[in-house]
Amino acid sequence: MLKLYQFERTWGIPNLSPFCCKIETYLRMAEIDYEIKPALPLGAPKGKLPYIEDNGQALGDSRFIIAHLKSAHKDLDEGLSEEESALSTAMQRLLEEHLFWVALYSRWQYTDENWQVNKQAIFGGLPPIIREIVANGWRRKIKRQILGHGTGRHQAEEIFALGKQDIDALSASLGNKPYFLGEQPSTLDTSAFGLLINIIGCPIESPLKEYGLAKDNLVNYADRIGREFYPDLRST
Repeated sequence: MLKLYQFERTWGIPNLSPFCCKIETYLRMAEIDYEIKPALPLGAPKGKLPYIEDNGQALGDSRFIIAHLKSAHKDLDEGLSEEESALSTAMQRLLEEHLFWVALYSRWQYTDENWQVNKQAIFGGLPPIIREIVANGWRRKIKRQILGHGTGRHQAEEIFALGKQDIDALSASLGNKPYFLGEQPSTLDTSAFGLLINIIGCPIESPLKEYGLAKDNLVNYADRIGREFYPDLRST
């Protein structure tokens, strides 16, 4: 059986990593059997979570994992037109290469309160002294990444203004449709749900979360996917 290596569940959502959530949501939408293996990034193929093991092959990075799932199991996008496929790629880039960094800033840098919540969720299982050393080391590393990406070079209000533009684009694109590309879920939905639930559905407070919660269609969308594909989380 396919094995999915990801962070422990916390906060009542599928995963605190948008990318782990993305992969598990794809597996559930595509009805692919899998087994969860709680893990930390140490030893992962590309030094990050999630990664999978399938038929003796270890794969990292959500984009390559999904390419494998499409070819070896089920392709959620097989019915998309060329125009829809292009829109899917563009919207996933907005989510994963821009909005993600605003969410990351919210957790690791914006306020100390958010950092403490984030630290406990990720590193809470470690012994206290080791936890502080490891967590603070990772925080320095993530803050350097945010700076290197460019997001960290702006003021907080500027960062959240850019994030709000992405939320506006997502809300307008979704409209009243059940899924971003119509009546059936696609890979775009796995990415959108993974990031949205990690913005509006977790105890990390920020202007980005407040703005997302004001978009009724996005809130209803995330809640509907949670009910449909994660009923087991609703009952615990």
